[in-house]
Amino acid sequence: VQLQASGGGLVQAGGSLRLSCAASGRTFIYALAWFRQAPGKEREFVAGITWSSRSTYYADSVKGRFTISRDNAKNTVYLQMNSLKPEDTAVYYCAADRPKGPIGIRTMTSEYDWWGQGTQVTVSS
Repeated sequence: VQLQASGGGLVQAGGSLRLSCAASGRTFIYALAWFRQAPGKEREFVAGITWSSRSTYYADSVKGRFTISRDNAKNTVYLQMNSLKPEDTAVYYCAADRPKGPIGIRTMTSEYDWWGQGTQVTVSS
């Protein structure tokens, strides 16, 4: 599976951005998620969506501000980010995992099998 992330940029606090992650390849994906990594910090889970049922899960820090969605026809997952804060500044990565283990969106980086390149999101105060 190849993942291509795009859509990052510079925005003022309170603004919005939409990230895209296009998936290609023939392997069956169970879920696709967004993670982020700020300078000097560990990579953290942001949001995830299952490929078939569209179940979603969000980190508490973004709940109510970010929305993850999927376009089947385009094999693309989106992360709509509203009410952005300076603390949202990070490199954002999309990741996908294959079906395994218990049902549910996983939140640990070690549980994901494929990663896209990062896209920088910078929120100015």
